[in-house]
Amino acid sequence: MGVIETAIDTIKEMIIDGRLRPGQKLPVEKDLAEQLGVARNTLREAVRALVAMRVLQTRQGDGTYVTSLSPGLLLDGMSFVADIHLDAGAGQFLHVRRILEAEATALAATRIPGDDLAHLGDLLDHAEKVAAHPTIDHEKLIALDQDFHSLITSHCGNPVLAAVIQNMSGRTVRARIWRGMTDPQAVHRTLREHRAVHRALLARDPDRARLHAALHVLGVEESLTGPRTCESTDD
Repeated sequence: MGVIETAIDTIKEMIIDGRLRPGQKLPVEKDLAEQLGVARNTLREAVRALVAMRVLQTRQGDGTYVTSLSPGLLLDGMSFVADIHLDAGAGQFLHVRRILEAEATALAATRIPGDDLAHLGDLLDHAEKVAAHPTIDHEKLIALDQDFHSLITSHCGNPVLAAVIQNMSGRTVRARIWRGMTDPQAVHRTLREHRAVHRALLARDPDRARLHAALHVLGVEESLTGPRTCESTDD
């Protein structure tokens, strides 16, 4: 292991064992380099790497701080992996999303507050109006789709799970836009599937919510690999 990697690991250990906490400012460069036993140039490279990982944040003229270390922030780096593999592996990412989002939706069924259930209905109403327009704005529909799913998964009770799904779903936008533009029935099928998920949430039924969420993502997944062999069912 090189000196830069060693410095990176040492700073990570300082965060893990509590010597550095979220939001805390790092010691000045000279002192921290001496503490780690590395050259200042080595420390700078280690800090740059940790900034890229969203572990540290450099504030111009103020120094370097530990970030909030929230799951959403740290897992955002996963989006790069999805981006570079998306064209060849969108189906694989959707497969993972199907497994995770189904469980997150089931968890949300007993947790999501009434106000947000009503907001989900408003999002669906808006999406149906967009879909009814002679010229469908697919990017607008995708934005409403993302809002719909993000609101649900934000209430799964597990911020790590929610963050992973958010990164997964956000990186399959191109595939979903393509599906909507090439399959005339995809838009209306998606809206029916969303309504089925919403009804399951309104009923506070985790099993039904899990099933409909999985069927919905499966539809997009199969559109990338071949004809769909089944339709989601209504309640």
